[in-house]
Formats: sequence, structure tokens, C-alpha cells
Amino acid sequence: MKNLSGMTGFARVTGEAEWGAWAWEAKSVNGRGLDVRVNTPPGFDALERVIKAAASKRFNRGSLQVSLRIELSEQAGGATIDQALLDTLLAAAEQAHGVGISSEAIATLMTVKGVVEIGSTNIRDVAVNSDVMAELESAAGAALAELDEARQAEGRALKAMLSDLVDELVSATDTAISLAGDQPALLKARLTKQLEELGADQQVEPERLAAELALTAAKADVREELDRLLAHFDSARKLLSGGSPVGRKLDFLAQELNREANTLCSKSVSLDLTNAGLSLKGTIDQFKEQAANVE
Repeated sequence: MKNLSGMTGFARVTGEAEWGAWAWEAKSVNGRGLDVRVNTPPGFDALERVIKAAASKRFNRGSLQVSLRIELSEQAGGATIDQALLDTLLAAAEQAHGVGISSEAIATLMTVKGVVEIGSTNIRDVAVNSDVMAELESAAGAALAELDEARQAEGRALKAMLSDLVDELVSATDTAISLAGDQPALLKARLTKQLEELGADQQVEPERLAAELALTAAKADVREELDRLLAHFDSARKLLSGGSPVGRKLDFLAQELNREANTLCSKSVSLDLTNAGLSLKGTIDQFKEQAANVE
């Protein structure tokens, strides 16, 4: 028996190395198709293609967001000073003012673009390291695997709920089947009462009355709808046991179930049968709502 998968989940995989620490986060929500968005620091764009390819092998539906956060170690991410550029600026300042440069002036010169390099340059340096990229690629795969497991866990819960709802639908349909047998007698009683109220009960020939009753009974026959409902329930159980991807099929099946329940209610001539049909519709709505979470 295959597993059912949901579309909601979250995963986080972290690690540390000499150059710093990193964290992959992957989260997934419902989606009509598969949409994978990857956010990485500058220089790590090559990982996007790898992650999207790996995600497409694991998942069929869902909106995924995968992000990489990097914190460089103090050594790797600390500031580096272009001493030659700073000396040039100091000499120019001294020549312009004819006196030594104060500490405040030096601090100002340190803010000139290019004197101090931090952050992005070092991150890009890390990104060109093939060993680092291999490590991050492996960790990204681990994050996707963890996300997959989270979606599988949701799928197990959804399968239990949907199976219970199918059982409820079968029970409500069994009730409707037992009530449907009263339709012909109720129709005859209704038609006879209408004729009596019109004073026409003695004017209608028995053959004509029987023909009208047969025609009305045929229009109100709900056995076909009930048989189709039972067949749909069997299909639902097969889909649930077949595993994902099955979400779209379950959604379509819910529409068909709702169609049969609507027809059942429209053909009903008794309050009890109508209530049974409405009970079916309520449970079908719950089924459709939960099926929308299935991959």
C-alpha cells in the first residue's frame, strides 16, 4: 500500500564549518502545481538549479520555498582593509591640510568605498569553493528529504480523516437507500390527495392515474444516484490506498459526489430522504476540503 502525501510541511537543516555556519529552510504549502522558489546569498545561484531538479523528483504539487542563510565566522567574515588605498588617502589629506590627520579624520577615510571590504566579497569567495558547494548541496537534499517526511506525516493524517469521512458517507447512503423504498407510496399518496383537493379524484380513469403514477415514480427514482454514490465510494477507497499523487482525482470525485447528492435531494419527496441527502452534502464538503490538502 502506497503512502498518501500532503502538501504542507517545514524542514530546517543546519551545519557549521571553519568558514562559518549555514541553515537551509524548506517550507511547503498547497498549490495547484509544483512551484519551487529558491533564495540564496550572492554567489550561490548555481544551487538553485540543483534544488529545483531535486524537488521535481520528490514532489508533484505544492508551493515550495527553499532558502539558504549563511553566517561567516569572524575570521572569514571579518573586515579586510586595503592598506595601500588608505595610505594614499592619508597622504593626500596631509598634503591638502599641511598637518597630521586626526583620529576622527582617519575614521572618516575608513568609510570611503574600497578601503574596507566585508561580507559579500567573502561570501562570494566561499561560494567558489567546490567542497563548500558540495556540502551545501548535500544539506539541501537532506532538507528536502525532511520536508518530504513532514508532508508524508500530513498525508497519513489526511488518509485517516478521509477514510473516516468515506465511512460516514456510506452510512448516510445506506440510510437513504432504506428511505428510498418509500418513494412510490409517498408519491401515490401525494397525487391522490391533490386530486381529492381538486375534486377530480372521481373523474380520472384508473388507467390514466396509474400511468401518471408510473411516470412520476420514474422521475423520482433515486436508485441510479444511490448506486453511483456507492460506486464512487469504492473509487475513493482505491484512490486513498493507491497513494499520491492523487489530490486532483479526489477533488474531481468530490464534485461527482456532490452532483449525485444534489440530484438525490431534488428528487426526494420525503423530509427524511431530503435530510439524508443534506447530511451527505455536508460530509462531502468536508471530504472536498480535506482532499484539497492531498498532493
